Amino acid sequence: MPAPDAISPDKLAKLIGTPRCPVLIDMREEDDFTLDRRMVPGARRLDAASLPVFAEGAHGHAVIAICRSGHAISQGAAAWLRTAGIRAEYLEGGHAAWTEAGLPTVDPTRLPGRDAEGRTAWVTRARPKIDRIACPWLIRRFFDPGAVFLFVAPSEVETVGRRFGAAPFDIEGTFWSHRDQLCSFDVMLAETGLSIPALDRVARIVRGADTARLDLEPEAAGLLAISLGLSRVHSDDLEQLEAGMAIYDALYRWARDATSETHNWPGAKPGTSK
Repeated sequence: MPAPDAISPDKLAKLIGTPRCPVLIDMREEDDFTLDRRMVPGARRLDAASLPVFAEGAHGHAVIAICRSGHAISQGAAAWLRTAGIRAEYLEGGHAAWTEAGLPTVDPTRLPGRDAEGRTAWVTRARPKIDRIACPWLIRRFFDPGAVFLFVAPSEVETVGRRFGAAPFDIEGTFWSHRDQLCSFDVMLAETGLSIPALDRVARIVRGADTARLDLEPEAAGLLAISLGLSRVHSDDLEQLEAGMAIYDALYRWARDATSETHNWPGAKPGTSK
């Protein structure tokens, strides 16, 4: 049973990829990180010296500190953050327990560098439809919750990327884009090594909707319809992204927890089973 200020790997795994996931900080010492650079999805690297600056922006958020084995470093960081009025826990058993349980990890070396505030920046074409909403959802839920997204004219994507330190995505000829039969969402999963069965199913739905292969998954046609409608409801790309986040949150939770559930009308009468 976890200590009162600890969270178990299986409990944290249920929060990964959801809006309720705490802020995750990977505080492993450099030697430990060099031996295994893979990280818990959504975590960012942080050292003890950076805690005061980090704490300034962490108020109002729950935080989980992760070190190699869940001992002095993560427990000390969580305790320090609590003195600053921040809800903080440490991962029981640390990174070692997480990987030993076979839980998902990501390769952060494949991702763009972070700015002074610890954020990655990305740029793509304006007026997003499917991949350009699905990819930001994936990035914010599994790679970098604070990621910044810039939507610009197609002809300006690569120049804006260079000038503003943003990684272009879902635009032809760039690294984070379609490859053969795969769409940009698939490529992000493959390059970071993120493997979760529910995400794999979401990826097939996104691919089907984004590449006119609606036979890949029954839900692809529905995602296409919702995405096209969403782009007409919102004229502001960032507002559309925020609305789209809720759609992909729901799709992921369905893929993870509810694919066997059906619905019919009328419902079961009182005193009878469904």
